[in-house]
Amino acid sequence: MDAVTLEILRNQLESIAEEMGQVLITGAYSPNIKERRDCSTALFDRDGRMIAQAEHIPVHLGAMPEAVKAVRERDPEPGDVFVLNDPFSGGTHLPDITMVSPLVIKKEIVGYAVSRAHHADVGGSTPGSMPAGAREIYEEGVRLPAVRLVSGGETNEDVMELLLANVRSSGERRADLRAQRAANDRAEDRLTDLFAEHGESVVREGFDAVIDYSRERISEEIAALPDGSYEATDVMEGDGITDEDIPIDVTVTIEGESIDVDFSGTAVQCAGNVNAPLSVAKSAVYFVVRCVTDPEIPPNHGCYDPVSVSAPEGSLLNPRPPAAVVGGNVETSQRVTDTVFLALAKAAPDRVPAQGQGTMNNLTIGGRSGGFAYYETIGGGFGARAGKDGMDGVQVGMTNTLNTPVEALETEYPMCVCEYALREGSGGHGRYRGGLGLVRSVRVEKPATVSLLTERRRHGPQGVADGENGTPGENLINGELVPAKTTRDVPADTVITVKTPGGGGHGDPADRDPELAERDRKNEVADR
Repeated sequence: MDAVTLEILRNQLESIAEEMGQVLITGAYSPNIKERRDCSTALFDRDGRMIAQAEHIPVHLGAMPEAVKAVRERDPEPGDVFVLNDPFSGGTHLPDITMVSPLVIKKEIVGYAVSRAHHADVGGSTPGSMPAGAREIYEEGVRLPAVRLVSGGETNEDVMELLLANVRSSGERRADLRAQRAANDRAEDRLTDLFAEHGESVVREGFDAVIDYSRERISEEIAALPDGSYEATDVMEGDGITDEDIPIDVTVTIEGESIDVDFSGTAVQCAGNVNAPLSVAKSAVYFVVRCVTDPEIPPNHGCYDPVSVSAPEGSLLNPRPPAAVVGGNVETSQRVTDTVFLALAKAAPDRVPAQGQGTMNNLTIGGRSGGFAYYETIGGGFGARAGKDGMDGVQVGMTNTLNTPVEALETEYPMCVCEYALREGSGGHGRYRGGLGLVRSVRVEKPATVSLLTERRRHGPQGVADGENGTPGENLINGELVPAKTTRDVPADTVITVKTPGGGGHGDPADRDPELAERDRKNEVADR
């Protein structure tokens, strides 16, 4: 295929994925999707290869191929729509419900539209479906293997009723699922237009061409890295059952145009909920590889071909059912990212920043009787880079969401925002300073259940090249310091405060520009 046609088709395919995302966001009811955009969309070919994705959530997108594989094993037919969330069969964690629709043109399946959205509640033992002390997946919500929500164009109301009977805020769940279906339907409309514009043979050739192009580009980038094996270790700060550190060990081997990432030596699966399915570990690795190569390479199946990922069965990163996993998707994925970055920093030190906050700071608040279910991940400090300070108060690593605007939060929930500010002095000092964390403080006006799933509360994000570590985060309920992973029933007018970690610094603080150092000092004095 000539370069001009390839570029036109690539952009058109990616625009379909982006438009899917816009349909989902504008059609959803829950603030977590319509405001925070905690969702992702992508296009796959009929063989289950990703051909285009929207720039949404890294931990969603890298794990999507497993969802399509699970659906293809169920022999989909034209007019079917599947839903799933089972982490042991194509999912990541239970709140992320994936919808997969065969794309049909002239009565033939030519590909798949996929949307994945974090639903604010999917049942389980606590509102919000993210219990800090879960020991089994059954405590975390309703579990869906790949099942037909729509069969032959007709909604299977029995499946819908079964799902909605097991969740809180069922009306909101129904509306969000309807938005996902609309997003997938839009993909079929736009792909039909594309076939009509270019012809079936050209578009099918384009599927292969965009994948081959990305594979060639990523292979060239990997080949430019020095061959060798690079090792690193980091830890999770407990699993919600105990506070003992849980090690993650990785060996990254670069050989020619390929990268092998081996997590042998990582801890066995734990009693708590920070176990992560292998698909989540793969997603984290793919993200890191794209960061240390050219991020402008079109993201699709071709980017993943030269990368292999393995973890022992029964380990933290490849657990056996019925392991609890809800924290693995949101927190362990962040630590996998940090650990692989540490290893690859030895091969490409100028491309790897100091560690960012390394946590999503998951805060879930909901009423026991249903009523409401609020979920948010809170930004923090980005690590300093070789030539500039880290960014303040941003999402880092495997998440890419927005915040919930104060106005939306106070309108939708019986809650009030008391403070939302940068956490001055939290970034690690260095020639370049780590980004600042945030302070997010909310008052709950009704009795509720609060769940916190967080990390970097003991071990601050690491600085590099003599840069200092970032300040660890803190969680407080009515001013009382609480553990990193906590679920607690609270009375009305309880105040929950999350202070997020700052990023690590880069370079010797003595080498910092004097004007910048004086600005930092004044900010810290003002904060005190």
